Amino acid sequence: MSGVHKTNPPLRQIRSYVRREGRITAAQRRALSELWPRFGVDDGGSQLDLAALFGRDAPVILEIGFGDGQALHTMAAASPERNYLGVEVHRPGIGRLLQTLDAQAITNVRVICDDARSVLVSRIGDKQLSGVHLFFPDPWPKARHHKRRLLQPAFLEILHSRLIVGGYLHAVTDWEPYAQQMMTVLTGAQGFENCAGPGLFASRSEDRPYTKFERRGQRLGHDVWELIFRRSV
Repeated sequence: MSGVHKTNPPLRQIRSYVRREGRITAAQRRALSELWPRFGVDDGGSQLDLAALFGRDAPVILEIGFGDGQALHTMAAASPERNYLGVEVHRPGIGRLLQTLDAQAITNVRVICDDARSVLVSRIGDKQLSGVHLFFPDPWPKARHHKRRLLQPAFLEILHSRLIVGGYLHAVTDWEPYAQQMMTVLTGAQGFENCAGPGLFASRSEDRPYTKFERRGQRLGHDVWELIFRRSV
């Protein structure tokens, strides 16, 4: 069935990101042009047929805001039995990921250049995702910007419907106030349970690779907080 599920509540259209194009290299531009037909998902309002998109029926993991794609391509290469769908708005990072996918012959990744909210509302059907990764989202540290944080109750309602029962959300941040807010919002969300136990942060997941961003934060003395919640009903 195509289109937005009619029973889902509308999401406020507040962006959780600022589109900073930055410097894009000639190689990244070439990758966006030449490799997009193989790995990219074009814009459109219709719901995706994920099995057709990947050419097979397999569990789908969605990564929101994958940056330069280091975690995404590493996890996809390590788990070829899964399909990985990455959503990012910054073209240089997308170009770099496409280069890596091509160079390493990774075939189980597809990429969307769009806002994650729009993708979840319009392009992903109910109970289509086995997992969602949200690694180091923008913490929006100023109080007046907290409304821009991605992990909000309305967003979780949509996310809950898109996950299969037993599907998980894995969120990671190095900003403690955001970690505490994530814990509060997720603990209060209907239909989710904390895999680490009530009120507890998860231990570092062994299958989540260290990224350049994370290692830089560690050198600066940043701690990292992980949350893994599953859809229980």
